[in-house]
Amino acid sequence: MAIKVVGRTDYMAQEKKKGGVLPPDGGWGWMIVAGCFVVTVCTRAVTRCISIFFVEFQMHFAKDYSGTAWIHSLVDCTTMLCAPLGSLIGNQLSCRIAVILGGFLASVGLVLSSFATSLEYLYATLGLLTGLGFALCYTPAIAMVGIYFCERKALAYGIAMSGSGIGTFILAPVVQLLIEHYSWRGALLILGGFVLNLCVCGALLRPIILKEEEACPLPVDSECGYSVKPPTLNGGPTRSAASDAKQRCFQSMQEYHFLLMPDFLVLAGSFLLLASGCSLPFVYLVPYALDVGVGHQHAAFLMSILGVIDIVGNITFGWLTDRRCLKKYRNICYMFAVGMEGLCCLFIPLLRTFVWLVPFSVLYGYFDGAYVALIPVVTSDVVGRQYLSSALGVVYFLHAVPYLVSPPIGGWLVDTTGTYTATFFLSGFALISSSLLLFSVAIIRYCQRNQKKNSLSKIPKLVSCEGKQVDYYPPKNKDLMLIIPATS
Repeated sequence: MAIKVVGRTDYMAQEKKKGGVLPPDGGWGWMIVAGCFVVTVCTRAVTRCISIFFVEFQMHFAKDYSGTAWIHSLVDCTTMLCAPLGSLIGNQLSCRIAVILGGFLASVGLVLSSFATSLEYLYATLGLLTGLGFALCYTPAIAMVGIYFCERKALAYGIAMSGSGIGTFILAPVVQLLIEHYSWRGALLILGGFVLNLCVCGALLRPIILKEEEACPLPVDSECGYSVKPPTLNGGPTRSAASDAKQRCFQSMQEYHFLLMPDFLVLAGSFLLLASGCSLPFVYLVPYALDVGVGHQHAAFLMSILGVIDIVGNITFGWLTDRRCLKKYRNICYMFAVGMEGLCCLFIPLLRTFVWLVPFSVLYGYFDGAYVALIPVVTSDVVGRQYLSSALGVVYFLHAVPYLVSPPIGGWLVDTTGTYTATFFLSGFALISSSLLLFSVAIIRYCQRNQKKNSLSKIPKLVSCEGKQVDYYPPKNKDLMLIIPATS
């Protein structure tokens, strides 16, 4: 009898014919991780490095700090504000098309910025056009990692999201070197060519179709299975343009079905508080260090430490939460990381020397990398894989306004009080409140489950009636029973 050996490629081809495949958890998935890693380098790291151009812009255009600072705020805000647009294009067309289009727009924005004649010109090209390109790339690339991985999801996200820290650590001195050799215009032109690599990353994002039970939004006990299939409009094929348009509209509405889930609404509120506090230390750590007497070189070194440890937090925390003993408690690990980050901010006003600020940079950087790697994981656990792209678009959209408003509010507190204490307290309390909100809801759910178990245990057990004749409808008066004579 001949035995046919079926390779993995043939197996996946057969599964596609059956209606989908299981998450590979490896294979081409690692190329997806590599592509997402480069996307985070070209988007988040380049965004952080834009602050290096501030002094050059101020000197060239003779503007104040607040006017120049709007460039960085616009890039960050536009990237997060347009994240749902990236999800929409990724869902309707493909993640590959979204990332390639976004890479092209971001590159054009940086190249056009090198010919800037005013700050308003930079607001439009660097702030809006480049920010829009980053938005189209960021969310679809992150969502693709969640589609390809299940068992090692946290580790995959940890590696992919570490591109932000690694890119900042490498690009910051490189950008400064480019400015010194080619001026800020030449540096922006070279960055425009570098960001064009996003198109190559988009080409790596090969789409796959998961099985229906892998794509439903309602999780059950198993790690990767789901219990209820999403409703469909019509069991048969569409027979007219009107019905086809109606079905597409219904499917578009279904993509945001998760917005009605109570768990996601709580998570969204937590993300709002998180975004309100997480950006302030990145903006005001160096000014605070200079204010307490730390030298310029040492103050800049604090940010380098924070960026490097951020990478360690991305990878190690992702690997730890993928272990069998911690996989069920990933939400608790996320709450712990956010809460510890908030505690670090509350203690920073007591740290007034470089020696004491180094431990702060280490701890804050580690827990920052830890929770950043878990944001897509926690979101996926709540909404499921089918809605992950749309959900991430909403999640990053929620970051937009706090990212735009928090730094000016922190600066106003510094101007009003004359110290940085109130600013760091605002950051710390916002982060701790984000963690406590999720923790409170988790405690309430735990108490409800215990109460339900106790109520079920009080219900008397039914005695088995197998093999016994039971009179289910006994008459109330035995004398009224009808006696039917047997017929021969």
